[in-house]
Amino acid sequence: MSTFRPEPSIAEVTPRPLSRRATGVDRVFTVAATTVGATVLVITGGIGVFLAWQSVPTLKRYGFSFFTETSWQPEANILGIGAVLGGTFSIAFVALAIAFPLSLATALYISEYAPAKIRPTLVSLIDLMAAVPSIVYGLWGYFLVMPYAAEMALWMHKHLGFLPFFKVDADPNAAVWDPSRYVSSAFCAGIAVAMMVMPMACAVMREVFAQTPPGEKEAALALGATRWGVIRNVVLPFGRGGIIGGTMLGLGRALGETIAVLLIISPAFDLKPRVLEVGTNSISALIAGRFGDASPAQLSALLAAGFVLFVITLVINTLAAIVVNRSRSGAGAEA
Repeated sequence: MSTFRPEPSIAEVTPRPLSRRATGVDRVFTVAATTVGATVLVITGGIGVFLAWQSVPTLKRYGFSFFTETSWQPEANILGIGAVLGGTFSIAFVALAIAFPLSLATALYISEYAPAKIRPTLVSLIDLMAAVPSIVYGLWGYFLVMPYAAEMALWMHKHLGFLPFFKVDADPNAAVWDPSRYVSSAFCAGIAVAMMVMPMACAVMREVFAQTPPGEKEAALALGATRWGVIRNVVLPFGRGGIIGGTMLGLGRALGETIAVLLIISPAFDLKPRVLEVGTNSISALIAGRFGDASPAQLSALLAAGFVLFVITLVINTLAAIVVNRSRSGAGAEA
């Protein structure tokens, strides 16, 4: 004869406690990753605090005029980064204008067109470009690229000189043209910087393109789309965030390039939008060129310029990282 056992009431049933704390190897990894991340944040924050503290004397002395003054004359007590700030963005924008189409085309070829056998080799070659020292790019740009860049600048001046960006104070139709008017410019420096920016932007775009859902690509092919149609309607919309984020990361890299720019440009403190004309300067090149023989007051001004560059690149890279992280959700593929 069986004994009837009543079911426990809902009040008597208690859930089994679950612990969210990592144990063993997981805990070691969590602590190590947290430590490394916190260390990076502390170092970055320490650099920012140091530059901000060293900038206080300069900002107190010159005020807002430090950002608008175009001259850099320590002997006359006139210091400002207006011209070098404009030159910094001019070089960076020239670099992006060259690096963006190269990065996009290279990323699309590797992810969509390249045979599987050579794809790892191409990826390795592109990544290897990022490991080349900047001084090598500077020497390459100065000795090899600049003579040809001067001829290209002359052609652009001759055919596009009606635009302010491509105007040069020289006669493009002269019987004997003066190459010295077209070298050591933001255009020449931007070519070298573009080759340094391209691997980073290409890597970001390639990784985002590789995450395109294969089901959507196959569905587009099944509906009769060509390969370019799949790229235009599926891959590019899905990777829109990666394209924007990679370009912004490249911009942040281009703004801070130093040695390559210092070797190519002819330093000038003129606020001008003419990227083909000889003479320009950037914040990083200014710091590298004047740091060795700077007086205490000039050193504080250089550190203040470095703080401005630090803030600009930090903001740009942060926005780029946010855009890249959001692009991995695949929401862009629904556009």
